[in-house]
Amino acid sequence: MKDKPHLILFNPDQWRSDAMGHLGNAAAVTPHLDRMVETDGVSFRNAFCQNTVCTPSRCSFMSGWYPHVRGHRTMHHMMQPDEPVLLKTLKDAGYYVWWGGKNDLIPAGNGYDAYCHVKYKPDKPPRPESNLHAYDTWRGSPESDNYFSFYAGKLEKGDQEDQYHDGDWANVLGAIDMIRNAPKGKPLCIYLPLLYPHPPYGVEEPYFSMIDRTKLPPRIPSPERWDDKPSILKGIYDKQRLQSWTEDRWDELRATYHAMCARVDHQFGMLMDALREADMYDDTAVFFFSDHGDFTGDYGLVEKTQNTFEDCLSRVPFIVKPPKSVPVKPRVTDALIELIDLSATVESLAGLTTNHTHFGKSLLPIIAGDTEAHRDAVFCEGGRLHGEAHCMEREYASETGSLGLYWPRIQWQLQEGPEHTKATMCRTMNYKYVRRLYEQDELYDLVEDPSETTNLIHDPRLASVLAEMKERLLTFYQETCDVVPQKSDKRS
Repeated sequence: MKDKPHLILFNPDQWRSDAMGHLGNAAAVTPHLDRMVETDGVSFRNAFCQNTVCTPSRCSFMSGWYPHVRGHRTMHHMMQPDEPVLLKTLKDAGYYVWWGGKNDLIPAGNGYDAYCHVKYKPDKPPRPESNLHAYDTWRGSPESDNYFSFYAGKLEKGDQEDQYHDGDWANVLGAIDMIRNAPKGKPLCIYLPLLYPHPPYGVEEPYFSMIDRTKLPPRIPSPERWDDKPSILKGIYDKQRLQSWTEDRWDELRATYHAMCARVDHQFGMLMDALREADMYDDTAVFFFSDHGDFTGDYGLVEKTQNTFEDCLSRVPFIVKPPKSVPVKPRVTDALIELIDLSATVESLAGLTTNHTHFGKSLLPIIAGDTEAHRDAVFCEGGRLHGEAHCMEREYASETGSLGLYWPRIQWQLQEGPEHTKATMCRTMNYKYVRRLYEQDELYDLVEDPSETTNLIHDPRLASVLAEMKERLLTFYQETCDVVPQKSDKRS
């Protein structure tokens, strides 16, 4: 086991790819991530998730399966004991696995013993009011235009605290303690699925004031007409009631989101410092990635959807620093990759041969600088069929009803109209095609229209492109439609 690298899987939630300084965002305050890319890591500009909400995305990157392979496409259909999970694979291979943070991966009643040695619980519990979903006085009255905005603003940490002691701070500090007291003779895997920058958009000082509002990138405005966009977007737009927001208010919301990212970057830096102090940094492979993105004001929306795939939702940060013994050419690469490539890359670094079929591809040749070629297209999928009542996520409605933060989206998922239609994205470097089962498809020229504002699905000039994208989507489904168990059965 001494030749296997330690692993850090640093996994913030709902972080857009473009909220990092080294990718050209002048407002972003991400010095630790930027420094890693300059010195010993590779940042993938074109990394895409396979579903744009938490649980399906996590089930996908932890298994190497697309959501359709075993039907992991809702927030309430998680990985079962007979299904492959990277954490279990590592534990079975001799890694000491420490898990600190959210779940959204395995059913609550199944326990964590098969997946990790420690599912961390801090000695000092997080302050109750840090749960902004439950302590939601910041929303104002149900009639206000802030009620469904997810905007909480500046959080007060109190005079007696160095940090705003929420779950993320507790888990980061727990991971640092684990590094300082790492078990001898075993490679260590730390999995940190943090909550930030998942909304509600709220953060404490000094992070809240770090963002220069004048440097924020332009916001994608609401469409002048919604007819050519997915119907769920217009439905959410109407129900979130943010039409009266001024650009100054949007800037405050977006700055707060960037400040949440700045806090996560600071926590990431603390973890890297702990590795250096423990003389483990050179022997550790570090992965920084998110499960999906966030609207953050683009198209006049906040939060996310489950079956639309705008780049602000489907493109995610993905940075890899290999151990010092593995070749690396530090840089930003334009290679197209998918989150399912995480498990394949970890397995390559750890020298593991898995006993299940999955669709990830190791990123080590790109990390080494040997090639920029990896995938010709990437895919993302979501939604449901009519009649799939068990995929409506009615659990949210039963918990919070029409006053819940997610109601503007969930109410459409509860209906049998076209809004929650099953949909699949096929994206190349230059084009994005979305097949939508119950409503109009989408086709975007990403070179001329990177904001995806003009749907060209009926443009005759792109007929050949559309045919190619449809063919590529058909090939994708044929290649990935199932997995056959490695162990064959005896016939009687």
